[in-house]
Amino acid sequence: MNAHAASPRFSGTLTDALAAAGPPLLYGVRLWASVCLAMFVAFWLQLDNPYWAGTSAAAVCLPQLGASLRKGCFRMIGTVVGAVAIVLLTACFPQDRIAFFTLLALWGGTCAFVATVLRNFASYGAALAGYTAAIVGAETLGATGGASSDVFLLAIYRASEICIGIVCAGVVLAGTDLGGAQRRLAASLANLAADIAGGFTRMLALAGRQLPDTESERRELLRRVMGLDPMIEQALGESSYLRYRSTTLQTAVHGLLAALVCWRGVATHLRHLPDDTSQRDVESILRGIPSELRRAWGPSSRDRWMADPTTLRRDCQETERTLLTLTTDTPSQRLLVDETAKVLNAIACVLDELALLAGAPSRTPAGHRNVPLSVADWLPAVVNGARAFVAIGAVELLWIVTAWPNGGLANVFVAIVVVLLSPKGDLAYVSALVFALTAAAGTVAAAIGEFAVLPAVDTFAGFCAVIGLFLIPIGFATVRSRTPALTAVFGGMGVVFTRLLAPTNPMSYDTAQFYNTALAIFVGCAIAPLTFRLLPPLSPALRASRLLALTLRDLRRLVISPLPPRSEDWERRMYDRLAALPNQAESSQRAQLLAALSVGTNIDHLRRLAPRLGAVTELDAATASFAQGNSTVAIAQLHQLDRRLASNPNTGSEKDDALRVRGRLVALSELIAEHNAYFDLRAPA
Repeated sequence: MNAHAASPRFSGTLTDALAAAGPPLLYGVRLWASVCLAMFVAFWLQLDNPYWAGTSAAAVCLPQLGASLRKGCFRMIGTVVGAVAIVLLTACFPQDRIAFFTLLALWGGTCAFVATVLRNFASYGAALAGYTAAIVGAETLGATGGASSDVFLLAIYRASEICIGIVCAGVVLAGTDLGGAQRRLAASLANLAADIAGGFTRMLALAGRQLPDTESERRELLRRVMGLDPMIEQALGESSYLRYRSTTLQTAVHGLLAALVCWRGVATHLRHLPDDTSQRDVESILRGIPSELRRAWGPSSRDRWMADPTTLRRDCQETERTLLTLTTDTPSQRLLVDETAKVLNAIACVLDELALLAGAPSRTPAGHRNVPLSVADWLPAVVNGARAFVAIGAVELLWIVTAWPNGGLANVFVAIVVVLLSPKGDLAYVSALVFALTAAAGTVAAAIGEFAVLPAVDTFAGFCAVIGLFLIPIGFATVRSRTPALTAVFGGMGVVFTRLLAPTNPMSYDTAQFYNTALAIFVGCAIAPLTFRLLPPLSPALRASRLLALTLRDLRRLVISPLPPRSEDWERRMYDRLAALPNQAESSQRAQLLAALSVGTNIDHLRRLAPRLGAVTELDAATASFAQGNSTVAIAQLHQLDRRLASNPNTGSEKDDALRVRGRLVALSELIAEHNAYFDLRAPA
């Protein structure tokens, strides 16, 4: 009886294990096939160093199809830019070794700077441009450095080999993976929108009875919204349809952030209201929201967000119009109504992008829009650029002094690790240590393959079978790794293994050459973490404090500027600051950043409405006091303006404008009072 009972359990466990092993094993096979195809093409074209094609294929082959294609595209761009740069550098300084080395290090520092400014795979492309120049230059500089006239042909060969590897990996992945990033992105957007809408309406329903503390819920939702960038990149890599509309996907992210900001403002205001007043004001808002739409916000109705986003979007827009025309009697009620309408507008933006992902018509115009580059803080990029310049220059000097034949290769791997990992901030040092561990593990695997296994085979098919014994398990372990550190180790092992194996036709089994190459790679990878230790990146605490100080400076400039930027530009800048805020930042610092965003938006709205009510002079006086760091005086002046508007017998549209202005004044006063310690800091205005 026990044997019969145990058999189904064992069968089920075995089936589950085989099902779980399928995707990692398939990725291992794809990695192996990508490297083999790249090697075959490079051998067939009789290129000098075909292993660079295999190394590039291993580098861009990722478990996700979209990420791999996107990475390959930017790697190709970076490779071409780096090859052109080293050719121009050689042409400018053909006889001056010191100037050549100095500008090569400066190029690496510049690329590290740009890689820190950019994000995602665009950052990777900038890093590639930096160390591709070092790769091409290392093979022409001789034992002690100096430019060579062969650099042009070498640049063409290396760029061709690298591009062959990228294309081969893309062909293998596109032919064996149907993708799914677009579906995963749509599911994440739908879940986030439903969670935000559901949390907001639950808070409204409980107002006046037992108002919940939603701060921790909003903080978790904010973290999830900030994690959408990699998913968007993967979706763009899989779909040319989405790439043509790439900027519209950011509209959905900004919509989610705007909904969270409005939710926070409503929660702050409800805390300051008496229970009976808040319940009365909220009931009129809830009555304006159709019951069908409220049911759609429930957690059991997520499928409808995916299946019918167009209808839900139309419901949100109709409800928004209804709320904006709702008659209100108090500034508090007007504020709650307007903020709820903004939440609905933001959710409608997300639903519009869900319709785009589902292939339905979108109200957002297609095409690329020119979005100005916004950098949260330039100092980390400057530090990273300076560090790369110093590290590459120091290794170049060591190379010249010692006349180490493999000094150029060591310089290449210093450039790779330092430039590539600089944008990781405080994680760069640990990542560099992981890279050094990867080099050691890859060396062991390559030594076993080259000296214990490969001598027994003499055909390309046999060679492919041998490297499959290593690459397939490496790919399997990459996917099954449970920590980012192990994932990075196994992911890098494939690259180091292919580079050290360095297959040629005919194959060379020079032990001294192999270990000299391995030593140069390991030394380069070992110098990199030392560089990050001696010249560390800015600490998370310093970065967070700088972002807050820069935000306060920009906010003070905004409130006193005669021609303030559009609210959309201000919001975009603040969203970038939120994205740049370190994960280790305190919750109070994140709240201060959100408060600054809300203050700037409220002041912009007040400036648009104040001329209609003759309140420009009084508003300017209050904002001037705020810009000087006098929150108490600014709040008193805002209250005085509110009392003056309340005493005016306005009717019709002027009454609605007055209620809207008074509601904004209340919200602004509450925000400044809640964070007066931050807004009163003596930052340069």
